[in-house]
Amino acid sequence: MIACGALGAHLREIIARWDWQVELHCLPALLHNRPGQITIHAERIARGALAAGRRVALAYADCGTYGTLDELCARLGLRRLPGLHCYDVLAGPSRMREMFDAEPGTYVLTDYLVRSFERTVVAGLGLDAHPELWPDYFRHYRRVVWLAQDRSAALEAQAERVAARFGLPLTVIETGTGRLEAELARLVAEETSPGAGTAVRPPARSARIAAGATARDGSL
Repeated sequence: MIACGALGAHLREIIARWDWQVELHCLPALLHNRPGQITIHAERIARGALAAGRRVALAYADCGTYGTLDELCARLGLRRLPGLHCYDVLAGPSRMREMFDAEPGTYVLTDYLVRSFERTVVAGLGLDAHPELWPDYFRHYRRVVWLAQDRSAALEAQAERVAARFGLPLTVIETGTGRLEAELARLVAEETSPGAGTAVRPPARSARIAAGATARDGSL
């Protein structure tokens, strides 16, 4: 399974809990700053695995590749996660559409982005060296929304600090990893059932996974 590094920790936990026989190859999350490179790196790994007789799936949504991952899937007979981006996988595409329809100037955080904001965003965009460019990137945003997979007081404090960088309030939506787990189970089932004759049942949401996303301020 070729995956986005931003989902790596969640994927490893889910794969281990289900005891799936999956070899995970995580590409650097920083490729999101250069999404044209995602398909290139994914194809290299996929072709090597296919040549070795392995089944391959992509734990990626479109992720800014503008259809090139879909073209790769079509050429090599692969499957990927649904949606335009990981936000669709975590919160659901209809909820994300509603969110952006209500406020197009929404900056979205995940747990990974909260933890790595200084490295992946600030340093990744060169804002540590050129902070004067911050308004060029972010002046049009009107709110910050954190899709929380595993909410904690410490991580929420980090998310508040990120929102403060924007000078905007923080909205928290608890998504858990239930949608991601279900879509991952679907990918594994599709790859194992045709040849091996085994199917993977959809995972039940555990107690630690929110049954439904909720907004802290009730605005979403």
